[in-house]
Amino acid sequence: MDYDKFFEEELKTLKDEGLYRTFRSIDRVQNMFPKALETVDGNDREVEIWCSNDYLNMSQNPEVLDSCINVINKLGTGSGGTRNISGTSSYHVKLEQTLAELHNKEAALVFPSAYTANQATIATLCRNIEGIEIFSDRLNHASLIEGIRNSKAQYHIFEHNDMDHLSSLLEATDIDAPKLIICESIYSMEGIRSPLKEIVRLAKQYNAITYLDEVHSVGLYGNEGRGIAEELGLSDQIDIINGTLSKSFGQLGGYVAANANIIDYIRSFASGFIFTSSINPSIAAASIKSIELSKESETLRLRIRRNSKFIREGLKSIQVPFIDNDSHIVPILVKGPLECKQISKLLLDKFGIYIQPVFYPTVPKGDERLRVTITPKHSKKDIESFVNSIDEAWNILGFDRVEEQIIHNQI
Repeated sequence: MDYDKFFEEELKTLKDEGLYRTFRSIDRVQNMFPKALETVDGNDREVEIWCSNDYLNMSQNPEVLDSCINVINKLGTGSGGTRNISGTSSYHVKLEQTLAELHNKEAALVFPSAYTANQATIATLCRNIEGIEIFSDRLNHASLIEGIRNSKAQYHIFEHNDMDHLSSLLEATDIDAPKLIICESIYSMEGIRSPLKEIVRLAKQYNAITYLDEVHSVGLYGNEGRGIAEELGLSDQIDIINGTLSKSFGQLGGYVAANANIIDYIRSFASGFIFTSSINPSIAAASIKSIELSKESETLRLRIRRNSKFIREGLKSIQVPFIDNDSHIVPILVKGPLECKQISKLLLDKFGIYIQPVFYPTVPKGDERLRVTITPKHSKKDIESFVNSIDEAWNILGFDRVEEQIIHNQI
C-alpha cells in the first residue's frame, strides 16, 4: 500500500468538499480582549474575537493569574505523574471538593479535559453494567458519542429534545433493565436548552440514571453560576454531572460530579483516568480561585445576557438568519461549508472580525454556521460594529435574508 498517497487523497477529498480546517495563530494579549493579535506572515495584526469559550474572561483575571503563578513558584509546572503515581497534590484534592460542592454532590473527579471525562466515564459505566441500554440525544457532543461507542453497550438515539420519542424508546425496554439517559443542558452549536425536568421525570418512571453535560452552562446559569440543573432545582436528581474548567472558568480540564460510590468506581476502573497524567497543580489552583470568583460574578452574567439580547436584536434588524434562543450562544446560519468559510474570511480581512466557520462533522452537512459567543467585555459599541459588519458582508456575498425571524427552537 502507498500510505502517503492514501493520506494525500483523503486530504484532497476533504479540501474539495470544503471541509478542510485551518488554524489561525491568535494571541489573546492581556488587557486587550476582545481585541487580540493574529500573526500573518510573521507580522501581527489586531482582530476582534467573537468565538471565544472563555466566557467570563477568567483566564486573564489578575487574582486567578496570581493563584496560578504562586503555585508554579512553589511546586513547578508539571504534576509529576498520573493521579495514583505522585500526580495528586493538595490542590487537586481541594479542587475536587470545590467542584462537588458546586454541584451539590458528594464527590467529583478531575480529568485532563471534559472530553476525556465524558469518554472515560460513560465507557466505563456502560461497559461494566451488564445489559445496560443507553438513550442519547441526537445532537449530543462527540465526546459523549465516543464514550457510548467505546462502551459497546446497546444504545438508542432519540430525536433532539423530543420527549415523545424518548418516552417511546424507554417504554419499549424492560422496566427492570439498567438504563442511562445522556443529554446536555445547553447544546453548544445551537444554544438551545434540553427539557431537563421532563428527562428527569422519564428517568424516574423508567428506572434510568441520568448523565448531564453542563459544559456550556456551568459558571453562567443558576445561583452562583452552578449550572442549569441547579437553576431548575434538579441538581440532586441528576445522577452524574459533567463539566469543564476550560470555558467559564478559563483554565484547562474537565470533571464529573456524582455520589461518592459512583466517583470512586470511575476513579478505580476508568482507564482514561488511571493512565493519564493529571492536570498541573497550578491549573488546579487557578481553577479553584476562578470558581470562587465566578460564584460572586452575577454582574458579569447579567452583562452576558444583556449583550446576547443586543446581538439577537441587531441580527433581527438586518434580517440575517440565526437560531433564536435565550442563551449566550448565537448561531448565525450560513448554508454550505465554502460559503461559511467565505464570510468568515471576509469578516476577518475587511472588518477585523475573528469568528471561525463551523461545518461538518461539528454540525450536520447543510447546517453550517458562524457561532457567536458573547463575553462581558464586548461593549455595546462592539456589538453594533459587529452587526454592521455582518450586514455589509452579507450584502457583498449576496446571501439570502429572512423577512421574519422564524428560527426558534428554544424549549
